[in-house]
Amino acid sequence: MKPLLLSHFTVTSCIGIGLQQTLDALLHARQGLKPCDFETVDLPTFIGEVDDLDDVQMRDGMAEYDCRNNRLAQLGLEQDGFNNAVNAAVAKYGHDRIGVFLGTSTSGILETELAFRHRDKLTGALPEDFIYSKTQNTYSVADFTRHYFKLAGPAVVVSSACSSSAKVFSVARRMIEAGLIDAAIVGGVDTLCLTTLYGFNSLGLLSTQACRPYDVARDGISIGEAAAFALLERPSATMDDSAVLLLGIGESSDAYHMSSPHPEGLGAKIAMQQALQSASLAPTDIDYINLHGTATPSNDAAEAKAVSAIFTQPIPCSSSKGATGHTLGAAGAVEAVICALALQHSFIPGGLNTKKVDAELKLDYQLQNTNQPLKLVMSNSFGFGGTNCSLIFGLAETTGDAK
Repeated sequence: MKPLLLSHFTVTSCIGIGLQQTLDALLHARQGLKPCDFETVDLPTFIGEVDDLDDVQMRDGMAEYDCRNNRLAQLGLEQDGFNNAVNAAVAKYGHDRIGVFLGTSTSGILETELAFRHRDKLTGALPEDFIYSKTQNTYSVADFTRHYFKLAGPAVVVSSACSSSAKVFSVARRMIEAGLIDAAIVGGVDTLCLTTLYGFNSLGLLSTQACRPYDVARDGISIGEAAAFALLERPSATMDDSAVLLLGIGESSDAYHMSSPHPEGLGAKIAMQQALQSASLAPTDIDYINLHGTATPSNDAAEAKAVSAIFTQPIPCSSSKGATGHTLGAAGAVEAVICALALQHSFIPGGLNTKKVDAELKLDYQLQNTNQPLKLVMSNSFGFGGTNCSLIFGLAETTGDAK
């Protein structure tokens, strides 16, 4: 595939609002998980909550989109000058030449949960100020983003569980290569709600402590929330050597089970193989893997088998979810940005909360940060139903022909 430039990117999660706070948390090994105190939820689990989202005021003319998910989207868009970068791209390419491709799992379903509490006692009607199409509807966050920037290009939301905001990179790549657009806003937004917390609890997948990916005693996930965005454009001859490029994409759908991964990691293996092939790289070229690493026994075991099958030599790897929690539909984009930060700041982030790595998984799992130059990294995102995606990122200095 032809490389694409992440000309700007940003991330907001429980470990930080924007890039600087996020980088500081990563470098100082700070996790943002806490005992669950969200809304009326009564569960013995940990969550990754972004503070003060209820205080975010929707911009003028956007009140109909007001819900937790879109408030977090707006907060994220306004970090690190990302909104200014998009506006500059609009001036350069035109309103109809920029696409919006975002991932989410439950969108603004919290708004529906709240609305149901205020149904008319006689008719059961939902409150008149509840606007499903602008809040819970899966497309809401892309519609909001599109209107925020007054864009007229194509817009799509991918909702493929935990791979959602990784797969949007592939959608954008196809649109750009087809000549339909010149740039794309990609990313993901997911927020805490009762549906996901009680839903994952019903599946027996929530840990009662901060999640411990790849730990011998791992026992489940910690749900978080986040917004992460990147502006994708074609590489330019003037880009800096520290610029981050999207070099490879691999996707698969093994459809093994509605919620359990293929025990041998078949779909994960195919996604990683395709990512390497699309980037014309060998496994030995990759310096670090940001694992999907949810901290459930079956998920980590399946991913480890897939990684070992592709990368026959030890490769440093870790999961970011010990820091941020599992941000579901936003996870792919969050971890893409973390990979970009690791490339630009020459470090491998250690996996937090993990005390004793499961030796049976046979991975070079990093418990501590390691300072070292990175040239090429892979990020894995594997969702329910076997919807898998692997992305490869690299620094422009290592891919001079992309200029």
